[in-house]
Amino acid sequence: QVTDPTNGLQSSILSYLTSCFSARSSRPNVLFFIIDDLRPALGCYDYPKVLSPNIDQLASHSVKFMNAHVQQTVCGPSRTSFLTSRRPDTTRLYDFGSYWRNHAGNYTSLPQHFKENGYFTYSIGKVFHPGICSNYNDDYPLSWSKPAYHPPTQQYKMKPVCPGADGKLHMNLLCPVNVSTQPEHSLPDIQSTEHALQMIKSFSMDKTQPFFLAVGFHKPHIPYKFPEEYLDLYPLSEIDLAPNPFIPPDLPLVAFSPYTQMRIREDVAALNLSFPFGPIPTEFQVTKIRQHYYSSVTYTDSMVGKVLQQLEDSGFADDTIIVLMGDHGWSLGEHGDWCKYENFEVVTRVPLLVHIPGMTDAYHRKASNNGLVEAVDLYPTLAELAQIPIPPTCPENPFNVSLNEEKNIYSWNTIIPVSWKSAVFSQYPRPSDYPQENTDLPNLKDIRIMGYTMRTHHHRFTEWVTFDPVHFFANFSQIHARELYLRDSDPLEIYNVANLEMYSGLVSKLHTRLVKGWRN
Repeated sequence: QVTDPTNGLQSSILSYLTSCFSARSSRPNVLFFIIDDLRPALGCYDYPKVLSPNIDQLASHSVKFMNAHVQQTVCGPSRTSFLTSRRPDTTRLYDFGSYWRNHAGNYTSLPQHFKENGYFTYSIGKVFHPGICSNYNDDYPLSWSKPAYHPPTQQYKMKPVCPGADGKLHMNLLCPVNVSTQPEHSLPDIQSTEHALQMIKSFSMDKTQPFFLAVGFHKPHIPYKFPEEYLDLYPLSEIDLAPNPFIPPDLPLVAFSPYTQMRIREDVAALNLSFPFGPIPTEFQVTKIRQHYYSSVTYTDSMVGKVLQQLEDSGFADDTIIVLMGDHGWSLGEHGDWCKYENFEVVTRVPLLVHIPGMTDAYHRKASNNGLVEAVDLYPTLAELAQIPIPPTCPENPFNVSLNEEKNIYSWNTIIPVSWKSAVFSQYPRPSDYPQENTDLPNLKDIRIMGYTMRTHHHRFTEWVTFDPVHFFANFSQIHARELYLRDSDPLEIYNVANLEMYSGLVSKLHTRLVKGWRN
């Protein structure tokens, strides 16, 4: 039996894993799907009404992690975190304004580690966050064997391409389209899918070369631009409001996000919402936003299905590890919010599927795990599954090193991952105690408060503390606000009981645990 869940598998299981891939090579391929803003709104997770047949099929032959959490709920910091296996306080990326290798440490990324161990690595779509976060080149050539592919139609994200009732084109939030009328007669995720199919076909020319292929889909990120036929799958009569659609009465205002990124869209701006609290009219919530999010999910599911089919058609299905995850969740009206820039369960929790051919296929009926895991766990897990060395944990000097901050989420005496984490951690920055225009996405220099949240098996505990953006110092002796949700009785995180005297002892214990943090 394994005694150290951080390092290693049972030798017999490791030998079995190797034998599963012997038909092709000594090492498996890796196909890594990263889906933007995808909460577990899938048929195989929390939403039986959502049509996601391809992802559901993958889930039926995968380990399905029911309690996977990201470390910050915005694209750039989250992706940098799980692609380096380091938390935002280590990468020092809380916004979109720096490149970790220059700003924090020359950390070896997940694809780089595979590349340095003999893999052909390639990025399609949104994998690293583009721009300065990844050195304006998706961290090429360090992470990738070839320059990353970005779909050319992504340039129209902030352009008026959405048909309106007035016969004109607008820059809307809600944007179901006739694809043939769009620029280049296509959409970004369609182009990424087509390119992925071509790449997988090309891999079959040399099956002795293992590959690490990362495919990043943009939807269901806003705007909700997708082929209009997907909207027909979700009749308005079947779309419900969020079960907790109001701002909780005891929510500290520092925890609220005014969803400014949605407000700049023309159709939302036309609602003349009050700032910062709205609310968005019920009809718009029911008939528009939630319906369009689900339609976007089904559209993305169809793209995933095409890539998986090509993987099988090209003869790689039996020797390719497949991972599918969201980079963070998204609030669809919960707590009166419509965004991701928070610390609630609905935005920190993501779908995470890991398919291991020859193993999860045989055990899929049992392969659902309710243990707490984090996105930063994925890097060492994939390294071990691929039988390449696991980088050591972080030393004092973070430059010119290969390292990680987390553990393998598989401790093997069966196919089922063992629950060994007692808590998972996320964080989100704020410029002020009261919501303002830059609350959702403050630049590093403007951050004055950091909200650290800890999810245990029974509680979510959050402290908003003074933060120094120059010295990257969180002062836990200066607490702006606290949140405590008793998840056994309050899974929707509505009732903040942090200030009730009867829970003062529990708050003290959770505070001590939170300050000790993930290293404890």
